[in-house]
Amino acid sequence: MDYALEIEGAPQTVPAGTSILLEHPSIGGSDPIDTGFLSAGSEPALVVSTRTTAREVAEKLDHYGVDPRQIHILDAVSIDRGYSRRDKPRVEFVPSPDDVDGIVKEVQLFFERDDGGSRLSFDSVSELAYYAGESAAVDGLDRLTELLRQHGAIGLFHVSPEVHDSAIQEEFEAACDGLISLDESGSISADFDF
Repeated sequence: MDYALEIEGAPQTVPAGTSILLEHPSIGGSDPIDTGFLSAGSEPALVVSTRTTAREVAEKLDHYGVDPRQIHILDAVSIDRGYSRRDKPRVEFVPSPDDVDGIVKEVQLFFERDDGGSRLSFDSVSELAYYAGESAAVDGLDRLTELLRQHGAIGLFHVSPEVHDSAIQEEFEAACDGLISLDESGSISADFDF
């Protein structure tokens, strides 16, 4: 199975199991790439957020016209920040953004429920490293990319290179099959290993 991509400079399709690292400035600018990735196909998608709440994720998706019926959200910040939360369809929570095991488990459960092809957007690996430590973030990324391969899914992982030393950034890059880089001017470049 191949998945459609609608990202400038990237292949039009990528095979099942592909993991993509999206490098972008910490100031942002990645929303059009992320939402384009989510809406490029009709597969169910999971958005894991270690940076913003489920409500903020839903507002972003609505702003960019992503069909909410295909999106599930895993919110890793609301409980930790003490925000009230209501049970909503297609929204799950983990206790904190450093709960690597809990995040990996929820992603695995999502893939097992929707084993006919899925998309994963993870925003962000840099935030995971901030809360859980860089070695835990590398381990978490390795585990998630392995789940993509096992379940024939694809994933897009946000990272802000300027907050990591070069050795850690190289480990993040080595864990993924493709690299998309967005610079502060908005220019996009892509490099894929297939």
